Amino acid sequence: MTRALPEPTYRRFVAGLGTLSLRPFDLAEDVTTLHSWVTQPYARYWGLLDASVADVHAEYLRIEQSAHHRAFLGEHDGRPAFLMERYEPGYDAVGQVYDVAPGDIGMHVLVGPATTPIAGFTAAVFETIMDSLFSDPLVDRVVVEPDVRNVKIQALNERMGFRKHSVVQLADKQAWLSFCTRDQYADAHRMNEAG
Repeated sequence: MTRALPEPTYRRFVAGLGTLSLRPFDLAEDVTTLHSWVTQPYARYWGLLDASVADVHAEYLRIEQSAHHRAFLGEHDGRPAFLMERYEPGYDAVGQVYDVAPGDIGMHVLVGPATTPIAGFTAAVFETIMDSLFSDPLVDRVVVEPDVRNVKIQALNERMGFRKHSVVQLADKQAWLSFCTRDQYADAHRMNEAG
């Protein structure tokens, strides 16, 4: 008998695309899938290109045991499609390079490789993640710190309402510290829907 996976904590239907949902990352069931994503060349900014399954397991065990960092597997119509990490900046290295405000939440996102590309999929994933974060009334602002060389995610961040703050030096990268308030996201969402 197979073990039941955790129930989704957030679900969103996107017309023409299907259902996107987030559920807690299940270390036993999801680590092999995640390993197959993070070792692909497109995921180089994730920093695990040469990782073994055991390395990925150890990293996500560390996250699972943290009280301030959580991983979620995103599914598209019930199939694994993306990863979201939610973390408290005050307990992370990024919290050492800016003044953390109450209501700040950090986020990382990785979209799995597409078997069949779907127009607008990555934007829909990002909106699902932002909607899920802002569904928490305690969250006022989302914090991201993409590698300065990762121009694709920077462009997507900007499209979703993030504003670049400063280039910061973290242990493993130079990063664009960027913020998105609830209002900035709502404004960007309206503009994106208007085309």
